[in-house]
Amino acid sequence: MSLVGLIPSDVSLNAAIAICAIAFVSGAARGFSGFGSALIFMPLASSMAAPQLVAAVLLIIDFIAALPLIPNAWKQADRKATSVMVFGALIGVPIGTYFLSRLDPVTTRWIISGFVFALLVLLLSGWRYRGKDHAAVSIGIGGLSGFCSGLAQTGGPPIVGYWLGRPVASVIARANILLFFAASDFFSAVSYSLTGLITSDAIRFSLLVGPVYAVGVLIGAQLFGRASETLFRAICYALIAAAVVIGLPALDGLLR
Repeated sequence: MSLVGLIPSDVSLNAAIAICAIAFVSGAARGFSGFGSALIFMPLASSMAAPQLVAAVLLIIDFIAALPLIPNAWKQADRKATSVMVFGALIGVPIGTYFLSRLDPVTTRWIISGFVFALLVLLLSGWRYRGKDHAAVSIGIGGLSGFCSGLAQTGGPPIVGYWLGRPVASVIARANILLFFAASDFFSAVSYSLTGLITSDAIRFSLLVGPVYAVGVLIGAQLFGRASETLFRAICYALIAAAVVIGLPALDGLLR
């Protein structure tokens, strides 16, 4: 099958090239900073193709990329604490997926832009949860993250903010985050499959976008240490903010 054959019929060649470029940039951000790929990818890519398609493509790419990381995360994570948050995701992911599958594309894009903007503000605020451990709080944060993941694969900031604020070693916090998202991605994969969001078009398109995303991740990882983390995080935040603005449906007539 040719590369053109991997592009869905309702996505133009120019849009496919643009989505690959967006995937490269978002992958580079992920490779360096460990976050931000969905926050960059979703607002921009969903302005080029249906949000349902690009969310499914990102899920497939992320799920495959995360598989090699799961064994170590399982060994290092606080599995009991993580399982409580996973329970929240089990509730939140199907709700987010339901809205993604039922809402029209423009409404979904407005919601995605709003969520990404709110999550960007959360990241910029430096928020960390420093309260006591409560099952209800853990389930609530897991549910919020799951909802954001089901709707737009943007569930990272609540979970990252929570675990980085806990009095645990960084290696455990990172493992908890990885393990949570492995479970969340699995729930999303099941939910997307049951609602018909993972289509043959999404699978084929991921074969085109995925390798470009992977190259971006590798380059981003290589850049780690060559620039100050403060500078690169500032660049990531700027890219996310630009993605929100450029991806706004209100600007379709001007930018697209």
